[in-house]
Amino acid sequence: MLETKNLDIIIGTRYLIKNLSFTLNRNDKLAIIGEEGDGKSTLLQCLANNCYYAHIHGTINSHKHKIGYLPQIIEYKNRDLLVKNYLFINDDDYYNKVNLLYHLLNELNIKEDILDNNINLLSGGEKVKIEILKLLLDDSDILLLDEPTNDLDLNTLKWLESFINSTNKPIIFVSHDETFLSNTANVILHLEQLKKKQECKHTLIKTKYDDYVKARLRHIKHQTQIAYSEKRNLKKQEDKLKQIMSKVEYQQENISRKYPHAAKMLKRKMHSLKYQEKKLENKEITEIPDVEENINFKFDKVFIPKYKPILELMNYSLKINNKILSSPINLKIIGDEHIVIIGENGTGKTTLLKEIINILSTRDDITVGYMPQNYDDILSSYITPIDFLCNNQDKESITKARTFLGNMNFTKEEMMDDINLLSGGSKAKLFLVKLILEQYNVLILDEPTRNVSPLSNPIIRNKLKEFTGTIISVSHDRKYIKEVADKVFKLTKRGLIEINKEEL
Repeated sequence: MLETKNLDIIIGTRYLIKNLSFTLNRNDKLAIIGEEGDGKSTLLQCLANNCYYAHIHGTINSHKHKIGYLPQIIEYKNRDLLVKNYLFINDDDYYNKVNLLYHLLNELNIKEDILDNNINLLSGGEKVKIEILKLLLDDSDILLLDEPTNDLDLNTLKWLESFINSTNKPIIFVSHDETFLSNTANVILHLEQLKKKQECKHTLIKTKYDDYVKARLRHIKHQTQIAYSEKRNLKKQEDKLKQIMSKVEYQQENISRKYPHAAKMLKRKMHSLKYQEKKLENKEITEIPDVEENINFKFDKVFIPKYKPILELMNYSLKINNKILSSPINLKIIGDEHIVIIGENGTGKTTLLKEIINILSTRDDITVGYMPQNYDDILSSYITPIDFLCNNQDKESITKARTFLGNMNFTKEEMMDDINLLSGGSKAKLFLVKLILEQYNVLILDEPTRNVSPLSNPIIRNKLKEFTGTIISVSHDRKYIKEVADKVFKLTKRGLIEINKEEL
């Protein structure tokens, strides 16, 4: 239904994709994985004929099938655009699809009154739901989904998994959510940028995500062991040969003059040894696997007394534009607790985090770091990543920032390039570096694992789990909740309800 043949994708002089060929058939659920900046979103845009910044060589053939595309960043230029006007081009379109509309509203757990809302005022998760709703109403033959799980609540996440597994429509998607990948993908396309992003590599295999990750790790470990073993054996052979050659050279110097016959034998012996030496020099051995390096970082230890009061909300009312979203909210956080807040889209989770920041920012006995859901809310005020990380711009601070960015696999060019050119995942890592450098002891994190590669997320989760300060976060990443959270609260209209994370 969708074919690529000898596809190259180039930005500037750098290849993101080289010689990619595949055929997408019915029931194929192809997941594109890879680190930030490796070309996942660019590939989807090219397949959707929606990329204007990359050079494309080779062929992309949809065989006249209708392609539906969900972008990673959802923006609406018309500030007064109503949801119903966005979903339907004209009244005839509405009446033809009204039954399907209400069925999907129920399936996606979307309230009917959202149709008369301004689409720009919706939460991030609600916008994703509306985009998925539009794709299904348009009855596209092939779906291309860029981070479809971003900001979705758990119920909608599970619905989306069920939809992907039940439909025979071929789907290509990018996702950071490992649980989602495990539950849906049956084809994996792994993009990598090697040698400081100077070379590209791709691996395409029809298998489940978990099986791919396990097989890849086994292959890397096995090939690495073989490579080191062969190097050690080669070194032993070379050392032994050098010892023999040294002895022959000594004999030539001390015996040859006295015994001409022996000199001829030693000469032949040395000739044979040099031949063996040349063979060893040209011997092919197994190479250490050429794979993209993992990110490498850690938080410095910070200290918060175990019973130190961090936050206490008593009968608090969460409001926006004088509208009460949730009440009464009661929340008490002490010491180094790691708290995760979940809830349906539009309940006010991000608003609650911002209220908590306003409350905590007045304190002088704690230091508070913030990672927003919308990175550009903060990053738009800066020119480059270095500008964002270094307040003083002194040499020592810049050197330290460059080191930490390098550990996150930023290239030298990316460190000084326009901050707006970074991918969503790279911006997320940039915020992590900021939190590390500033050594905050209280972290406020809004969907900290969104947009980050599923191959990097296990490392991020582990480091946040080990963080010795307080974490107050919003997340619907099931692995993050299970591994990082000490307590989980669900935000509802009637306040926060503590729940057992094992039941999610």
